Amino acid sequence: MAIERVLSGMRPTGNLHLGHYNGVLKNWIKLQHEHECLFFVADWHALTTHYDTPEIIEESVWEMVIDWLAAGVDPANATIFIQSRVPEHAELFTLLSMITPLSWLERVPTYKDQQEKLASKDLSTYGFLGYPLLQSADILIYKATQVPVGEDQIPHIEFTREIARRFNHIYGKEAGFEEKAIAAIRKLGSKRAAVYEEMRNAYQQSGDEEALESARALIEEQQGMSMGDKERLLGYLEGGGKMILLEPEYKLMPASKMMGLDGQKMSKSYNNTISLRENTDTVAKKIKTMPTDPARIRRTDPGDPAKCPVWQLHEVYSDDNVKDWVQIGCKSATIGCIECKQPVIDAVLKELKPIQERAAQYAEDPTLVKNIVAEGCEKARKLARETMRDVRDAMGLNYG
Repeated sequence: MAIERVLSGMRPTGNLHLGHYNGVLKNWIKLQHEHECLFFVADWHALTTHYDTPEIIEESVWEMVIDWLAAGVDPANATIFIQSRVPEHAELFTLLSMITPLSWLERVPTYKDQQEKLASKDLSTYGFLGYPLLQSADILIYKATQVPVGEDQIPHIEFTREIARRFNHIYGKEAGFEEKAIAAIRKLGSKRAAVYEEMRNAYQQSGDEEALESARALIEEQQGMSMGDKERLLGYLEGGGKMILLEPEYKLMPASKMMGLDGQKMSKSYNNTISLRENTDTVAKKIKTMPTDPARIRRTDPGDPAKCPVWQLHEVYSDDNVKDWVQIGCKSATIGCIECKQPVIDAVLKELKPIQERAAQYAEDPTLVKNIVAEGCEKARKLARETMRDVRDAMGLNYG
């Protein structure tokens, strides 16, 4: 069975909070015991939107690694590294940019979404347009088989697969490729095989783009054909071959149920977070001052937990007994909002205590943290160099 290699990264743009812990880090901690995992600090990605405030990135890099380690990411089970310390990412990004159609980048859904969300910032930069391709280079350089993502990131993985496919078609050279491609043509059946050959000749002899598109459509609609055979037919069509870059799969992560203090998604931009190293008094104060069901003006007014942001935290942190107590007590007004918040305060502090204790140990020993990252960068760079050797060979860049 082929080794499963998981790759995931996080942008260093500020303190990590409970949303990061519940949405990403808990999944990383589970995955590191199941597969080979590489987790990286995406500092170049952070520059695509924070190019004018690099000090935020610099301050956040080491703090974020400490938070990862404190949360339970284990350097004995996972490779932790910093993107910019592996310059091969930039080399692959540059080489892939030579074959990436501009229209592919412009159609990535998050491109326009982010520009609208961050309208106050000038994001009409080459770096911002190209960040999905840099993300593809991050994944492809390690031959990652799985990338854990939320639903909104699936188009990025599809884009990465298309880039890998295009690269392989243009530069691939598989041993016995032609024989395998001819065998795949026979599987089309005599009628379709004749149409495929006719369109392949039209494209290769006279550059007929319409013939190329028609042949691609013909291949894509083959129901019972393996992905490998489809790849060979597509490669043979364009004169390419073997898979040099591996097409990754996305691993859909369960959506985080962690809502912020105001009932919206927990996010620094909404100023509704509890950070992983927030002190006890601040955590208690933030939860005590959370808004509740607007119908509960007085202590004696009954409320509805479904309309209260505090209930969303009970959903994450409370067991069934506490949830029943909240439902009955809120609807009958036998408990007040401050009483209702106390179990959440206790549960959040209980979760944060071991994380904060470990974080303090790592913060006191910055050399240990830097050594962990240096070792991770070395491991990552070794893998990246192997891929780049294949890529340069394929592109004819290893001049003798």
